[in-house]
Amino acid sequence: MLTRLTRLPRPAALAVCAVPVLGLFVAAAFAPLPFVVAIPGLTADVLGSDQGKPVITVTGAPVRETKGELRMTTIRATGPSSSMRLHELIGHWFETDEAVMPREAVYSTGGSDEEIEKHNLEEMAKSQSVATDAALGFLHKDPKDVKVDLNLADVGGPSAGLLFSLGIIDKLDGDGSGGDLTGGRSIAGTGTINADGEVGAVGGVALKTQAARRDGASVFLVPKAECADAQSELPEGLRLVPVTSLTDAVNALRALNRGEPAPSC
Repeated sequence: MLTRLTRLPRPAALAVCAVPVLGLFVAAAFAPLPFVVAIPGLTADVLGSDQGKPVITVTGAPVRETKGELRMTTIRATGPSSSMRLHELIGHWFETDEAVMPREAVYSTGGSDEEIEKHNLEEMAKSQSVATDAALGFLHKDPKDVKVDLNLADVGGPSAGLLFSLGIIDKLDGDGSGGDLTGGRSIAGTGTINADGEVGAVGGVALKTQAARRDGASVFLVPKAECADAQSELPEGLRLVPVTSLTDAVNALRALNRGEPAPSC
């Protein structure tokens, strides 16, 4: 084949070579691709209520009246079984309030829509339990004495862990000096948490900052490793505060309340 092509005039040879390449482009344009489109999702104040029930209910210890908000943030994405094609993705690629993401970055477990939803809800339940352990550990309170019930419907995954922990701390101890941990502000953020209070990365932070600002937040707590992503589409008027631990987050909020310097991305 190569010998025969070399004997053709150059334009003809190029045309012959271009046919299979063009065919590949045509096939790619109409083949389903492993990507999803994500947009800023809902936010929820963990110090408030959801569907008529407090998000955080504490028994076995005095609970403070709180001011301000602690908003967990989410993204919304096309479903794991949805089909996206190249010509559909191109239009979304350049939108600042949308993101084209690999399917496995959003739906890491695979499986059917029902299996993924079940997994995400299980991850949320596990996250709530760990967030409670981290908060009570930070406050040096015995979980045998203090019981925490967390209620937030229709949200899955572990990315609200940090905000749940901060909400429990604010309900029980505020800023540690009689004031609110929020300082009366609307604080938003994201990040997983483990029982030792370490904060982990979550993905989609550029969309979550937009959701936070849309819903009135002025400060956004972001896992330090994701500062660059958070800065990429940062809305005007939203301050980024990087954290690696629950202690970092509490200390940064206390510093903001006192008008002292706090970390920034």
